[in-house]
Amino acid sequence: MNIRNKATQIRLNDFSSAPMRAFHMAWLAFFLCFFSWFGVAPLMPVIRDELHLTKAQTGNSIIASVALAVFGRLLMGWLCDRIGPRKAYAWLLMLGALPVMGIGLSHDYTTFLIFRLTIGIIGSSFVITQFHTSVMFAPNVVGTANAAAAGWGNLGGGVTQFVMPLLFGAFLSMGASAWWGWRVAMFVPGVAMFLCGIAYLALTQDTPGGSMAELRARGEMPPRTRSGGFKEAAADPRVWALFAIYASCFGMELTIDNIAALYFADYFHLALTAAGFVAASFGMMNLFARALGGIVSDRCYKNWGLRGRVTLLGSTLLCEGLAMILFSRMRILPLAIGSMMLTGLFVKMSNGATYSVVPFVNKRALGAVAGIVGAGGNVGAVLAGFLFKTASLTWPEALLILGMTVAAVSTLTLVVRFSESDERSAREEMEARLAGLVPAAASAAGGD
Repeated sequence: MNIRNKATQIRLNDFSSAPMRAFHMAWLAFFLCFFSWFGVAPLMPVIRDELHLTKAQTGNSIIASVALAVFGRLLMGWLCDRIGPRKAYAWLLMLGALPVMGIGLSHDYTTFLIFRLTIGIIGSSFVITQFHTSVMFAPNVVGTANAAAAGWGNLGGGVTQFVMPLLFGAFLSMGASAWWGWRVAMFVPGVAMFLCGIAYLALTQDTPGGSMAELRARGEMPPRTRSGGFKEAAADPRVWALFAIYASCFGMELTIDNIAALYFADYFHLALTAAGFVAASFGMMNLFARALGGIVSDRCYKNWGLRGRVTLLGSTLLCEGLAMILFSRMRILPLAIGSMMLTGLFVKMSNGATYSVVPFVNKRALGAVAGIVGAGGNVGAVLAGFLFKTASLTWPEALLILGMTVAAVSTLTLVVRFSESDERSAREEMEARLAGLVPAAASAAGGD
């Protein structure tokens, strides 16, 4: 891959260069996917009453909403390595919009569960977002680019918490019944996703040097393999350590996005709109917190190399676990909100720090690594979902168990090590990129 044109700076007012067009389209597409993915969550108090869902059925719907993305993320990592992020994202947006719009056809628990399961596939959009920004930006800013694009995309999970209840209320004010209100409200993000898919196809390209097919034809990128590098990535213990780590940070973000509105409605007796606004405060922290994790990781990289990135990741993950334990113990509303936001800060910083490490694990199989690690986030959410459907556990007890688990998983960062040659190669590439040169090793290998 021709890495000469990778961006060494992030210029937010630049909409003409290929890296910045990809950056803006990636975060916008991910925002819409995340908004649509969790659009049902703030409406669950209404849906639960209408469809007469039990606690176990509600828990099953939470698990279903994140389950399919586990396989989707593995698939998208493979597709990115084979056909490129442009086509992969465009098709995911357009096809994923169909179940988002179609969920209004639900008339009982079974049909609702099927649609919520199907909508989960759009959660795999994260992998494409991270792949696209990873191939567009140089090592000195790739952590910030990945974290900012993903963080602003994750922001959709916060915005949807208050926008969807407002949309629901708007349709009620127009004379629609509650039965129609939430169904029509879900049609809106579906249409937006479909239009974004068309725009992604028209406005972006795979890499700074053009499409991946063109680069392969010119011999500037290795030919695609049947496995897409999956076997090579799967054989690396560091990838599975990062899989578990991401399960413990992004998995917790998905979990809280799913349960927050119901949690504050049931345990603090807030109305639908108020619970939605409180839940939104957790998601809205993506406005800066995930990007902050990437920015700090880039600073650590400049000072202490790849080891600095990993140390930061372990620290933020440990703080996340401790903050979640605190959140689980809070019984006074202001303290519960404050501790939830503190948890959110470290959750999102850990997310950003994780994908500041991912681009350096295996550059030949970047899509496969991103896919496996990304799938870990959804596995974490699925496993956490079983705690919230267990009849013998209260939701605060489930949060306590999760907090202790996250703190323990932070020790897995000890497995994520880089050799001296990895450190030297990354440092030389960064220096060459900043000097406007092509690192010899990267060029000979076809680039990264």
